Amino acid sequence: MEGIILKALSGFYYVDDGQTVIPCRGRGKLRHAKVTPLVGDRVEFTPLSDGQGALEAVLPRKNQFHRPAVANIDQLVIIASQAIPVTDPFLIDRVAAIAEGNGCESVICINKCDLVSGEDLAAIYQKAGFPTVQVSAETGEGLDRLRELIAGKVSAFTGNSGVGKSSILNALEPGIALETSAVSQKLGRGRHTTRHVELIRLSCGALVADTPGFSSFELDKGELCRKEELASRFREFAPYIGKCQFLDCAHIKEKGCAVRSAVKAGEIPKSRHDSYVRLYEQAKQIPDWERD
Repeated sequence: MEGIILKALSGFYYVDDGQTVIPCRGRGKLRHAKVTPLVGDRVEFTPLSDGQGALEAVLPRKNQFHRPAVANIDQLVIIASQAIPVTDPFLIDRVAAIAEGNGCESVICINKCDLVSGEDLAAIYQKAGFPTVQVSAETGEGLDRLRELIAGKVSAFTGNSGVGKSSILNALEPGIALETSAVSQKLGRGRHTTRHVELIRLSCGALVADTPGFSSFELDKGELCRKEELASRFREFAPYIGKCQFLDCAHIKEKGCAVRSAVKAGEIPKSRHDSYVRLYEQAKQIPDWERD
């Protein structure tokens, strides 16, 4: 039989076969083949007489992420806020670059718009071509649009702690009652209330992974691409790539750079280019042999 792993916990993989959820343990052959099943994996399993199952094989993945460990994600819903806490756009850009390299869409969701609209932040990502929505988990504003964006897809919700990932999921699907935590006024951030990755089925037809915050969604050597590949992960750079004075232009400080000219002309938001420069400098520090 086939199914999808919704949760991995304490040595069990909880597999949804479309009818029910079966707790499964992996066969030894997976361990011997050094295959680690991930949440989101499509798998083959054998039902056992005790109501559990044996995981036989992991089917080919279309993508996977290292931290958090999830696979076969259609889109990342990157939750941000311009109220407490205020999200640094670099955090959004870093995760969006990871998604772009994995063939995964990014949806930018700005929460707490009842407190601060976040229009300026939304404009940056709308201009870059990302699906963008402003919501309030408190009042329900924008949630219908968010449901439209996630319906029928496998999405991972992520964002820095305190922006309201679990609160949005509770508002989208009353009754889920995910654990939430008040934002610390002193620290300006929330405690981590999501301790593991789990796919949750919503009535709108979405499968959603509630994930830990950005402190767990770190770039590692496997997910930070080579510096030469980074420009392709910033979609608004595409019209200008190949039009620079120098073929090997890094789009950092070179003369005749079409990307930098577009930034100066306001065609590319400055904050997006600033994030590109920061990621480029990080990528330069990692030798190719350390990426595997």
